[in-house]
Amino acid sequence: MGRTFPSVRQGVNSTADRWARSARALKRGDQQYGEQLVNLAKTHSSEAFVACDDPLEAVVFSALVEILKRQDRLEADMKKHGDP
Repeated sequence: MGRTFPSVRQGVNSTADRWARSARALKRGDQQYGEQLVNLAKTHSSEAFVACDDPLEAVVFSALVEILKRQDRLEADMKKHGDP
């Protein structure tokens, strides 16, 4: 019989589940950030399946895209309000 390899989607879900458990293990004040990271990791992971063979790469790519988008929005808000 041949081996069954988990799909990237299954790997992403597995990684996100582990990260969620890790988030719950953080100090109470840090748990919200761990939970946010789990959500960020899942946001674009479907699109990342196309190019990423490694589930961890898909999760990290997804989280980084969302972090950069948030950074751009914050910078745009700062410029809009005249902050340097």
